[in-house]
Amino acid sequence: MSTEYGADQIQILEGLEAVRKRPGMYIGSTSTRGLHHLVYEIVDNAVDEALAGECDMIDVTINADNSITVIDNGRGIPVGINHKAGIPAVEVVFTILHAGGKFGGGGYKVSGGLHGVGASVVNALSEWLEVTIFHEGKMYRQRYERGKVVYKLKVIGDCEAEKSGTMVSFLPDKQIFEDTVFDFDTLKQRFREMAFLTKGLKIALHDEREEKTVTREFHYEGGIKEFVTYLNKSKSALYPEIIYCEGQRDGVLVEVAMQHNDSYNETTYGFVNNITTPEGGTHIVGFRNALTKTFNEYGKKNKIIKDTEKLTGEDIREGLTAIISVKIEDPQFEGQTKQKLGNSEARGAVDSVVSNSLEIFLEQNPSVAKNIIEKSVLAQRARDAARKARDLTRRKSALEGLALPGKLADCTDKNPVNCEIYIVEGDSAGGSAKTARSRATQAILPLRGKILNVEKARLDRIYGNAEIKAMITAFGTGIHDDFDIKKLRYHKIIIMTDADVDGAHIDTLMLTFLYRFMPELIKQGYVYLAQPPLYKVEKNRKVWYAYSDQELDNILSEIGRDGANKIQRYKGLGEMDADQLWDTTMNPESRVLLRVTMNEETSSELDLTFTTLMGDKVEPRREFIEENALKVKNLDI
Repeated sequence: MSTEYGADQIQILEGLEAVRKRPGMYIGSTSTRGLHHLVYEIVDNAVDEALAGECDMIDVTINADNSITVIDNGRGIPVGINHKAGIPAVEVVFTILHAGGKFGGGGYKVSGGLHGVGASVVNALSEWLEVTIFHEGKMYRQRYERGKVVYKLKVIGDCEAEKSGTMVSFLPDKQIFEDTVFDFDTLKQRFREMAFLTKGLKIALHDEREEKTVTREFHYEGGIKEFVTYLNKSKSALYPEIIYCEGQRDGVLVEVAMQHNDSYNETTYGFVNNITTPEGGTHIVGFRNALTKTFNEYGKKNKIIKDTEKLTGEDIREGLTAIISVKIEDPQFEGQTKQKLGNSEARGAVDSVVSNSLEIFLEQNPSVAKNIIEKSVLAQRARDAARKARDLTRRKSALEGLALPGKLADCTDKNPVNCEIYIVEGDSAGGSAKTARSRATQAILPLRGKILNVEKARLDRIYGNAEIKAMITAFGTGIHDDFDIKKLRYHKIIIMTDADVDGAHIDTLMLTFLYRFMPELIKQGYVYLAQPPLYKVEKNRKVWYAYSDQELDNILSEIGRDGANKIQRYKGLGEMDADQLWDTTMNPESRVLLRVTMNEETSSELDLTFTTLMGDKVEPRREFIEENALKVKNLDI
């Protein structure tokens, strides 16, 4: 039965103010991340219609002029007069902050758009925005420019009587955003996740900026079960089934899907009303409680583990991929960013639903239960060995006064804000870097060969690896459960490798290690990739450096293409003397650094990328390389 959703269900909390002055307060930033957030806000409104059972199709187009059009087949924003405001409800939605059908007005049972700022903020931050509503055989339209009404809501034509829905088109404001070009892949990843979380919903994304329109469609009848299958595609599943739990308790709808694989990393994602919660919350706590309790009870009851033994949650979750999705009428998030769920009832609801469903599944699938518990026991042994290695390191550190690795050339400044560490590939490049550096603020740590691929190793092997131990000690933060960002000794960690395939592989190994064991370093923006030049061009005793083939072409076009040029292609850092390395790659006044960032809104895709690149399966890696090869500017084969 459809919930009442008319003009008076739009609740007004306060007027639209200061959005253009302080856009970061509403969309996080004015970078490309904030730019894409505009699209999410409009699409989230359409997804809320789908959650209410009123919409099954959302169509998103990046138009040729880089504007966005979002069309849904929901009920359509109400066009009647809102009596409190004295204007049509649609105008309230787009011009008044904190206005919407999500504040107890009866419009929505659950929704992702918690604060009700979405549509009005997008309007305020767009050069123009047009909204078209299909309702009872009529097409209504209103246009705004930088948040101001251009003309009142008017009927612009007829449509089929049964047609309903909303179409929103907008062009982001160049006065607000640093960059107004949308990235197709970023939107694609977000919409794929949305479609997984709302089974039956079809989301289509079109890009009309090229000669031929590019289209991707996402539609998953299996919902989060298909999500788990997708995330595990680069891993080998421990058993063929997806364990699925569904139920309702205390007004909380719970849906959980999970499957173990042969990797050593846990991949758990929580969602509340389709909003990702990267910092977890009560729903994740409830899930983990249920998992630990149920497996221990089953293991003891069936004599797979001794009565005196107990598996920890971490042991059981090794190699687990899980999606925890809850729908709740009044979600309480901790902090403005909606990063962590605080509702206490969610914990009990998830614990109860998962415990009941999992107990039945294990009883019906004893071989699967045995597989999981045996893997957990191996994980426990490895964790005990790792703990001993870690404790030994701690005791040594206490006795030796935190001895730094012998090959580290440390800087003299002890204020982390001023300090940076270069992680350098090979001893020869390390030698050049030590000579070139500014000793006051730049530390050099050379690595011998390629570090351990942590994607294929348990904790005991990681703690036993000399190169990784050297980095852990140098950074000062510890890893995993011991990690403490306040102990970080350098505020720039710069990975400096050769500009070739081997260098790229070492970059990826390093980033995999940091992502898996010190993700906060990436989240807080402390990790960088150095950008050494590819070419040195000499002419008439003058020197130019080119960092790409395009830059080389530009230099040659400027100075002339003749026999007087001496062009050197650098194959490695070791080919540069100390002065050249300083001038091109290490001098803060002239170097180019790439800061490594991660978007937590699409963290599931990031996790899949690391698994695809560094895991055991060859076919997904080949597909990834084929799909992304054209995006690489300098491919050295």
